[in-house]
Amino acid sequence: MIDPYKALDFIRDNATAYAEAKATVVYLTEYRKTIKATLMAACGEKTESAKETYAYAHESYRKHLRLMADAVAEAERLRWLMVAAEAKIQVWRSLESSARSEGRSTT
Repeated sequence: MIDPYKALDFIRDNATAYAEAKATVVYLTEYRKTIKATLMAACGEKTESAKETYAYAHESYRKHLRLMADAVAEAERLRWLMVAAEAKIQVWRSLESSARSEGRSTT
């Protein structure tokens, strides 16, 4: 039996967590540029390509990329749980509509 209220509660209860996860992804994406610029400025090389190579290969940049991957994974996990909750509500609506047209109720 599908309980639409549990699905609605799940969406409500996890909305903040999803918003925070999404905000973290955006922040980390933008902050990546700051890390790259800082590393390039700290590099002793003269050419832009050498500075970029230094920045991209630096451990702090790679660590940041791992953090970004974790943040994206969490945001996507929450997003798909939200999608699943919405799908449950749609299935419930469809079942209720079918039950009404058949003259009976599923609840």
